[in-house]
Amino acid sequence: MLELTGTRQSPGDDAVFRALADPTRRSVLDALFAVDGQTLAELCAVAPQLSRYGVMKHLRVLEEAGLLTRVSAGRSTRHHLNPVPIAQIAERWIDKYAAPYASALLDLRRQLDRPDPPEPPPDQENP
Repeated sequence: MLELTGTRQSPGDDAVFRALADPTRRSVLDALFAVDGQTLAELCAVAPQLSRYGVMKHLRVLEEAGLLTRVSAGRSTRHHLNPVPIAQIAERWIDKYAAPYASALLDLRRQLDRPDPPEPPPDQENP
């Protein structure tokens, strides 16, 4: 594994990014997020412009990236979303870079939530 500044990059990160780079595969993942455990026929409706074989190729890429799993029961195969690789990507890439901004926003919120100091009385002008 490649070690970068004290963190480890999983070799699967490339496969996940590659899988997420395609809009059709993202649509399939969105469909599985909405209704998990869909059949191939149900997932073909997500991308009607593709043949059944084309959808199967996309599903294979998602499965190789670990983003979905298949469960077969008799003649039926259901596809299930596996959100773990996406969470690992978020933890590895997004959380690390977002932490300083989140900290700054929390500091700003604390400052804004403090009670306002009493305002000095306005100067009264003499006529």
